[in-house]
Amino acid sequence: MMTSSLLNSMVSTVAAIAPDTAGNAAQPAAVGHGPSWVLLIPFLPFAGFLLNALYAAFGVKSKLPAWTTVGLLACSFIATLSMFMGYDGTPYTVQAFEWFSIHYGDKSFVANFSFYVDTLTIYWMLFVTGLATLIALYASEYMSHDVGQGYNRFFAAFALFVVSMSCLVMGDNLIMLYLGWEGVGLCSYLLIGYFYKKPSAVAAAKKAFIVNRIGDLGLALGVYLTFVHFGTVQYAELFASETLQSYMAAASHGDFGAIPGEAQWIALLLMIGAFGKSAQFPLYVWLPDAMEGPTPVSALIHAATMVTAGVYLIARMYPVFLVSENALPIVAWIGTITAFLAATIGMAQFDIKRIMAYSTVSQLGYMFAGLGFLTPTGGAYHVLTHAFFKALLFLCCGAVMHGFAGQLDLRKLSGLWKVKGWGIVSLGMLVGCINLAGVPFTAGYFSKDTILAEAFVTPGYAFLGWVLILTAGLTAYYTFRVFFRVFVGPVEYHPGDELHDHDHDHGHGEEHSHDAGQHGDHHADHFHPHAPGWAINTVLVVLTGCSILATGLYFVGADKDAHTKHYADTMVSASSASYHSHYGTHAFEYYEKDPEHYPQPGHGPRGSIDAPLAMPLTGGDPHKMMYYISGVVGVIGIALAWLLHYHGRTKASECKMDAIAKRFGPLPRWAENKWYVDELYHAIFVKPLRIISHVFHWVDKLLVDGIVNVFGFLPRVFAWIIRPSQSGVLQGYAVSMAGGLAILLFVVLIIVSRAGGAS
Repeated sequence: MMTSSLLNSMVSTVAAIAPDTAGNAAQPAAVGHGPSWVLLIPFLPFAGFLLNALYAAFGVKSKLPAWTTVGLLACSFIATLSMFMGYDGTPYTVQAFEWFSIHYGDKSFVANFSFYVDTLTIYWMLFVTGLATLIALYASEYMSHDVGQGYNRFFAAFALFVVSMSCLVMGDNLIMLYLGWEGVGLCSYLLIGYFYKKPSAVAAAKKAFIVNRIGDLGLALGVYLTFVHFGTVQYAELFASETLQSYMAAASHGDFGAIPGEAQWIALLLMIGAFGKSAQFPLYVWLPDAMEGPTPVSALIHAATMVTAGVYLIARMYPVFLVSENALPIVAWIGTITAFLAATIGMAQFDIKRIMAYSTVSQLGYMFAGLGFLTPTGGAYHVLTHAFFKALLFLCCGAVMHGFAGQLDLRKLSGLWKVKGWGIVSLGMLVGCINLAGVPFTAGYFSKDTILAEAFVTPGYAFLGWVLILTAGLTAYYTFRVFFRVFVGPVEYHPGDELHDHDHDHGHGEEHSHDAGQHGDHHADHFHPHAPGWAINTVLVVLTGCSILATGLYFVGADKDAHTKHYADTMVSASSASYHSHYGTHAFEYYEKDPEHYPQPGHGPRGSIDAPLAMPLTGGDPHKMMYYISGVVGVIGIALAWLLHYHGRTKASECKMDAIAKRFGPLPRWAENKWYVDELYHAIFVKPLRIISHVFHWVDKLLVDGIVNVFGFLPRVFAWIIRPSQSGVLQGYAVSMAGGLAILLFVVLIIVSRAGGAS
């Protein structure tokens, strides 16, 4: 890991984007009071939750829950859009009601049910409410097979999730964030385990719940320590705190010794919570298993919104992370490790939905790496673009699963682009894949490059930058491995395990070409996949358009006065996540214009840094060179996927890569088995804990319960002994009285004789 002096050199460049600015983070703006209609954003989805609960109580068996949820979420999105349009640059709070207000001595603990609105809040809520609306519309068709109690239950949990996410993002204090944090965890548990009669779904829900509890403990301790040290959990008071400002001033000079360890531990504890919720190593194992839930759940919770909560937490609390000497370097390393590890696993999977799950874990690693590389703008920018194209990819996979009776094995699907009714799904998949692969001039290309370049302009992170570039190549490969295997090539498809008799009667015989029979599809004569309906296709078209239009965000929204380059940069830079280092995006521009007056970032083991770091091997500005490097790497990955999984392939189940994989020995099998991380955790944690629990079970049963049972058994023994004497026969009682009197006289005689002998 980085040495302390190198870290000091890195952190000393806080928020300097112009030559004449001081190396400090943006000062907190005054906080005002906003309009009360902002409360509609979380309360409209809450109304949807209540109505769906009523529908369940009254046994509604129609699509009313779906239309209710879609309508209320759409209104919530419109309210969020209005909040964006009406924002004048001044952060404000809106209070719903007083919640915690405890005063003792000269101190107080205040955490009201209030909402804090700044550009970061707006940035996050726009895609949370927008995507939630679209995915609810998609789910109205996708879940139609379960109209009735299950349908009501699904949309109730769906709406409650949006409420919880709104509290997490919009809350004006850490207690509100924690409320939303636990709320999305609960909804995740309910939705992953939606098919509660399926053992694998129940196991996945429990696994997600338990693993997240580990991270949640760290978050809770971080919240407690924040109040203990700073005396507040409210964002406005915390960011304006003179104590925090003094710590940031010390950090800007690399003087971490002046910052108490208690303050530095806050970021480390919050970081643990972020790792759990956002599925970072070693707490990532829950997210791939979460694919057992319905696909709309995967798209909403495990691709676009809930799993970005950890990124939001670090971005929101970025000033606190800046004053911790080790927090951001750990975030950078863990993010990079997670990105690479998940990519290697994703390459070897055959379930296309699970491949997208590992892709999500990998891309979340990029976001965390960006935060660690001192570019919260890069991390947040990738959150936005990823939300669109990854939701699109998951929903395309869900459409395939829905139409092909649950089939997701890429070895049993091929040529769907040529199948009638699957053109929109295929086009959406292509757009999503080129974004995920980082094809030049796509939204994913620009957002990922922001993070990659920052690794090379920030001292000490070049190695991590190369690892992430390699990961980008792997991503392009496994992404188009899916596309070339499933959507192009010879037409062939086999139904999944969910095939039922009614699937034979859809009347879509024309959808299955003669080629399928030629290539060995045993179901060619009687299985006909049903193409998506209007709701699914509408959502896919909109998300395809959003994924394409998101590219334009790189070219709009720049603010020359604030020295920001694009929409995401402007939004993040006007919030508590504002941070630009001297090593950042504009470093080369300023150095080339005026090298003599270029602000000196500080001193480290390399000595005084007189110029920004150049791109290794090639030289030049990393932000410019990365356009070419990442583009070439992405194209190479796609070319390999084309050569190994498309060129010359005549059957869905066979490709050139099969023969090549055998040359790598057991490595492909290990990767397919997820490097046996789950088995390792089971051996190290689950099995010992299970043994210990059984030991304590027997201790409780034999020792604790045994002692209680002995004391309960003794009166019964005594009663059993004396029970014969209580026969009810008069002469028996007379004999007992005479015997007792004889014993008494005998005792008295002994006592008297002993007393006489003593005298």
